[in-house]
Order: sequence, then structure tokens, then C-alpha cells
Amino acid sequence: MATQKQPLKGHICLVTGASRGIGACIARTVAAAGASTVINYRNSELQAKILLEELQEKGYQVMAIKADVSRSQEVEFMFAAIEQEWGSVDLLVNNAGISLRRLFTETSEEEWQQVMDINLKGSFLCCRRALPAMIRNRFGRIINIASIWGLRAASCEVVYAASKGGLIALSRSLAAEMGPSGITVNAIAPGPVDTEMLDHELEESDRKSLIDEIPLGRLATPDDVASLCLFLLTESAYINGQVITLDGGWKI
Repeated sequence: MATQKQPLKGHICLVTGASRGIGACIARTVAAAGASTVINYRNSELQAKILLEELQEKGYQVMAIKADVSRSQEVEFMFAAIEQEWGSVDLLVNNAGISLRRLFTETSEEEWQQVMDINLKGSFLCCRRALPAMIRNRFGRIINIASIWGLRAASCEVVYAASKGGLIALSRSLAAEMGPSGITVNAIAPGPVDTEMLDHELEESDRKSLIDEIPLGRLATPDDVASLCLFLLTESAYINGQVITLDGGWKI
């Protein structure tokens, strides 16, 4: 077991979409901080297993659960499994999401529904299932991973932006409703993050042009997002209902 400070010892943290990319980095960070950590995944079973073994080898308390967060029965199964093994989730990071780059006029109803189901409905279902225990215990921390495109115009990503805008509205309104119960709800709105997903979306020339526009001269890393998550989970009892942009000054 690592000997570093563990401010989340005794807490149970569920990270959705945690098998790779930003979610995996968040899971590593909260596990290292002492939280009993649940790695949720939908399709990436191999990556989830590799991450699980990596963290277990370090002595962290971790489990991996397959569940499609857009389906209420699977969300119920996931939470029931966590409660049976460890107890109720008091730290929830809604990270699961998919992107869609498509002209709006070429977007199908099925594509719209899929993006909304995973990016917005999934967070709704997980929040709704986690909150009763948080309310009883008068403590909880919820972080929703949104996007800068939920705040700014996003040509050719209209559906994705709409889903993230909805997630931001959900976060702010839920913060107002849950604050009296000692529960904070915040959203992180990253700009471009250096992940496999971004590599699929950008040509090298576009990537370089994008970096040139960012005052800090680099893309965000998953570690940047995970560090902010850790701060919101550990050091920020009075930060509530906020949308924190993490873009290196790109859209000042």
C-alpha cells in the first residue's frame, strides 16, 4: 500500500466510464487518495480489467462493474452490487460520455438519442440512485464531467454540445436542491484533452493549430481533470453549483 496522504479514506467513489482516458485517470487518482473505488465500464472490459489489476497490485480497494449507465436496470444492479460489498456511494463522478462530430442536418434521431442517453440520462440515473443515501447521511459529492462545448458554440458537434449543456443545467439545479442536505454538485467543463478520443477526431495539422490557440501552449491532460476532481472531492466543502472551465485559457 502506498504511504501517501489519503484524504478520501473511508469514502466510496463511483467513476462512470472509467476504463480508459479521463475516467481511468480519475479512478487512479481517487484510489490513490484512499477511496474505495468503483471502475464502471460498458464495452471496454479488457481495459477495465487491466486498470483493476494495476490498482489492486498497489494495494488499493477497487472493483470493476459493467453497466450501461443509460439503462436504469443496469444502474440499479451496479449500485446494489456496490452496497452489498462496501456500502453506499458518497462520491460520484459522472464521466461516461460519447462524442459525435456530424453536420446537424445529417444527424439521425437514433444518434441524437444515443448521445443524450449516455451523456445526460446516464448522469440523471446515477445521481437519482446515489442521492437517497447521501441525503440520509447528509453528505455527498457529485462531479459531472461536462465540456466547454456545453458553454460555447460547437459547429458540427451540436448534439454533443446540447447534451453537455443539459448536464451543466442539471448540475446547477441539483446543487440548489441538494445543498440543504450537505451535498455539493459541481461540473467540470474541459477544453480539448489529450486522449485517444481526440486523436481520432483531429489531424496532426489541426492539433498543432489548436495548441497554438491555447495560451498555456498545450492540451489538457487527463491528469489535469483528475487533479481538479480530487480538489472538488477533498478541499472544497463550500464550492457548490459551479461550472469550472479547464482549458488553459483557450476561451477566455
